[in-house]
Amino acid sequence: MGKRKKQAKVLRIFRKVHRTTGALLFIFFFFISISGLILGWKKNSNGYILPKTEQGTTADLKKWLPVDSLHTIACNTLHHKVSPDMSLEIDRIDIRKKKGSVKFIFVDSFYEVQLDGATGRVLSIGKRRSDFMENIHDGSIVDDYLGTNGYIKLVYTNVMGISLLIFTITGFWLWYGPKRMRKANKT
Repeated sequence: MGKRKKQAKVLRIFRKVHRTTGALLFIFFFFISISGLILGWKKNSNGYILPKTEQGTTADLKKWLPVDSLHTIACNTLHHKVSPDMSLEIDRIDIRKKKGSVKFIFVDSFYEVQLDGATGRVLSIGKRRSDFMENIHDGSIVDDYLGTNGYIKLVYTNVMGISLLIFTITGFWLWYGPKRMRKANKT
């Protein structure tokens, strides 16, 4: 087989791999791209996607209330201001020392309560739509729904990462291969 025929055969194989991978994973790439775009805007959404971090009174941790007291205030605030039926299970506590504030982020419903670390005053109560988008983006929303302990997310991220790598390689070759063939044809 001649050199040109070998190059054409490789191009056909790459085109088929590129097309098949794209067709099989179209819906996943769609969700990843849309959620990625939204996540890129989370800090520039005027608090809609991710609540703005508010300023507390002091960054001096010695003047702050104990974390258990702040936790009690956050839980009471969630139950009194949002809904008494909400779970009080904490996903994480985000301490912003420089801002003098602390965020209590709850597992269910993607709510956060921001408090002044020193006074315990409620600075804001907000819905963290960005956390929901992150769960869509990385596939953990399916794990949460099915209760599979992160296995689906692991498979999903591997499949999508490898697919993106395949797209990059085959896409580059589909662009570069014909140029190379035309250049070789001129000589």
